[in-house]
Amino acid sequence: MNKGFIRTVQKFDATGESLGRLATKIAIALRGKDQAEYQPHLDRGSIVEVTNIDQVKITGKKLDQKVYHSFSGYPGGLKTRKMSKIFSENPADVLVRAVREMLPDTRLRKGMMKRLNIK
Repeated sequence: MNKGFIRTVQKFDATGESLGRLATKIAIALRGKDQAEYQPHLDRGSIVEVTNIDQVKITGKKLDQKVYHSFSGYPGGLKTRKMSKIFSENPADVLVRAVREMLPDTRLRKGMMKRLNIK
């Protein structure tokens, strides 16, 4: 890594913020696209801290209609869960899923997701 590079900490408050708009801001900060020295092949993003995730605003009928799928790879291994159930159990999991899908599917994504702290 470059010796002169220092990671910054960005804090986001989720109170009254739309889930998708908050997720895009977080993804941009984790990727480092808001910095002047951005390069797509380097992981130079910020550390992101999010607070009050249980007060995030989910618009429309997403809580009742949006379904998350997970497939184990075996026949009959498709599991579906509604967004309302996941949000009631752990609101942070909904944000993590949204941010994860907005980041590029490369080797760098795992390191970027480690810098996402939800309190």
